[in-house]
Amino acid sequence: MPQISLSDLNAAARADFVAALANIVEYSPWIAEQLADKRPFAGINQLHAALMAAIQSADPDVQLALIRAHPDLASKTQRAAGLTAESTDEQNGAGLDRLSDAEYAAFERVNNAYRDKFGFPYIVCVRRHTKDSVLRDFEIRLRNIVKTETRRAIEEIGRISALRLDQLVIADDKL
Repeated sequence: MPQISLSDLNAAARADFVAALANIVEYSPWIAEQLADKRPFAGINQLHAALMAAIQSADPDVQLALIRAHPDLASKTQRAAGLTAESTDEQNGAGLDRLSDAEYAAFERVNNAYRDKFGFPYIVCVRRHTKDSVLRDFEIRLRNIVKTETRRAIEEIGRISALRLDQLVIADDKL
């Protein structure tokens, strides 16, 4: 993904701003649309804080749709259907594209158990994990209640979006 300076992002036409930030949060351009109206941003930290404020102030059903827009981890079906380039890179970086058949089966089992229990996909910032630590985290988080996992999913979306912004936007401050 090509980088853009914060000053260019602040000065961009609304449509260009939204397009540049379209995949910062998985399949949720409404967030970039809200951020476009809050420009200019003094730094990337302010931009990310505004992004998180947009998510946290959204109606619960909008938050749930945001969470549900994320892919399952290590899903052959979703890979074939097409993940965003960002999700593909992140999952590949954690080795989720090079699993054995047994590991794919383990991921399928925990993905299904998690979805059955919570009604949405397990979300984790895979850049902070290995395939083994993701599986351990799955098992731990399966013990939680829906309210805890909804909050945790939004926190993880925050971590993912911070890293994506940091890769995309050139600014004096860093997240």
